[in-house]
Amino acid sequence: MMIDSHCHFDFAPFDADPAGYLAKARQVGVEALVIPSVGERNWQAVQALSHQFDSVYYALGLHPFFSAEHSEASLASLAERLAQVAGEGAQHDRKCVAVGECGLDFAIAQADRDQQLALLQQQLILANTYRLPVILHCRKAFPELVALLKQHPPIAGGVYHGFSGSLAQAEQVVALGLKIGVGGTITYPRANKTRNTVAALPLEALVLETDAPDMPVAGHQGEPNRPDRLCHVMQSLVALRSESAQEIESVTCLTTTELFGLSV
Repeated sequence: MMIDSHCHFDFAPFDADPAGYLAKARQVGVEALVIPSVGERNWQAVQALSHQFDSVYYALGLHPFFSAEHSEASLASLAERLAQVAGEGAQHDRKCVAVGECGLDFAIAQADRDQQLALLQQQLILANTYRLPVILHCRKAFPELVALLKQHPPIAGGVYHGFSGSLAQAEQVVALGLKIGVGGTITYPRANKTRNTVAALPLEALVLETDAPDMPVAGHQGEPNRPDRLCHVMQSLVALRSESAQEIESVTCLTTTELFGLSV
């Protein structure tokens, strides 16, 4: 059994036939997936999908790539929504399993760094308030991300999604209580730095992800990625590590299940 810890399943092409895409994923052993949101515009959609399908879970957050859409009002709305679905009231929703996708993206042209830092800080605080893990995105902002995580250590842990850094950087992240999201990058033989990193880390530090429809796997460049292609990520991970395929599958599944509190 495998779990896709990061799949934008409310995006095209999945929105046209979610049941069909989930069936394809199950055929190769993907039994559950977590949908991170990008902002207010899709909070309702990801929650609705999670209630339509038992195997789907979701996270609520403000993605830094779309920071131009976010404001103080967005943050207030997030706090209000989390109070409802992650609090102890009647609207508590066990399908809401994380805060995210959140983080820092300084690769954006004319990125408002101060705004991104402020939004992430408040989302880390919200995650700790409700004891939820965080799903983190980071581009060109690793030192700033680590500094903020040290100020607000995630009580319930989280995932550094789409990691492509060095082993030393990964070890810093793991020391802060986070898991490393392993995706399509490792299916490319030229991605030596990332492949060497995931080969050297403790198996318990890794979770699998597709980032579908983004981050295509080798051999499928130019196509929308899909959750069923998580099996390609798994195959590459098995080739890189010393443990058996069965052990890698079992440990990554258990790690993801425990991190997000999934019922699978």
